[in-house]
Amino acid sequence: FTSTNGFAVLVCLLAAILVLALKLHKKVVYRLALYQVLAAFALGVVELSQISMVRLQENPEAYNRACIAIAFFGMYSQWVKLIFTVWVSFHLFYFAVFHKNLKRFEALYIVTSLLLPAVITVIPLITSSYGYSPVDGCYIPVYDDNGTKILVGAVETFALWDAPAMIMLLITSAAMVVMVIKLTRNLCWRSKYEPITENDQYWNALKQLFPLATFPIVFFLFIIPVVIYDIYYSFLTPTPNRNLTLSSHVFVSLWSVASGIALTVHICIAQLPTALYMCRNFKKRLHHNHLSFTHNTVGSQTDLPANSATSFPLPADSLRTSIDE
Repeated sequence: FTSTNGFAVLVCLLAAILVLALKLHKKVVYRLALYQVLAAFALGVVELSQISMVRLQENPEAYNRACIAIAFFGMYSQWVKLIFTVWVSFHLFYFAVFHKNLKRFEALYIVTSLLLPAVITVIPLITSSYGYSPVDGCYIPVYDDNGTKILVGAVETFALWDAPAMIMLLITSAAMVVMVIKLTRNLCWRSKYEPITENDQYWNALKQLFPLATFPIVFFLFIIPVVIYDIYYSFLTPTPNRNLTLSSHVFVSLWSVASGIALTVHICIAQLPTALYMCRNFKKRLHHNHLSFTHNTVGSQTDLPANSATSFPLPADSLRTSIDE
């Protein structure tokens, strides 16, 4: 669990650095992907912060406050990433189906993805549901220290995370299916009646937006096991199982890892032609400078008059002195 979160933090940090270093954040596609990665990075940092709580075990009050803070920010980070995933799916769907780019709604994406999770995650804070459990860790405990099920915790976990995640999973899946069908029909029609050229603005823009589709796919792959387990864990099993709980946390961490890897791989592939072009130009420049240096050096020795050999005229004073001697 700790290793996957640490790896998630490193991968997401690398992806964010690549976006900023290559100045890709000027494009809305990479900004949307960057928001996803930053949310995953924050989630990994929050999960890793549980390691530092070992020092607070001698102070139960401070330990409980820290655990509540970690639980709050952990759920908040998950919600931010979840809503950004939904907005990315909506952005792709609308462009693919209606051929309109909604980059002017980027501010709406950011505001709703930051404020809505705060409204949802503050509910367990008001009801004092956040806390520590030997099985759940710092989250909304479903079992107490004696292994007795906490029904309020189970209901809140389902209502504030599992059920919304399932609904958004269905929405994003439906959007992706419709998008794939629409793109397939458009591609078949265009290839049959109107050849696609490099100047086609729609398809060029679609190629730039298409990498965003990896985020809904990653969400689909890694959230389904988590939701299924949470429902089983909260309502269907009478006893807690720490191994299954850790597996659920690992899947959430892998969700962050996959997001960072997807963005990093896309940047490497997308920027590879540019990098190769810059390398070729750099080699040509070095070769040209080498030839110019060689030509100037050789020319200064071979282009002299025949009677001058390799000597150079001496100053007048030196010539007079040598004659007088």
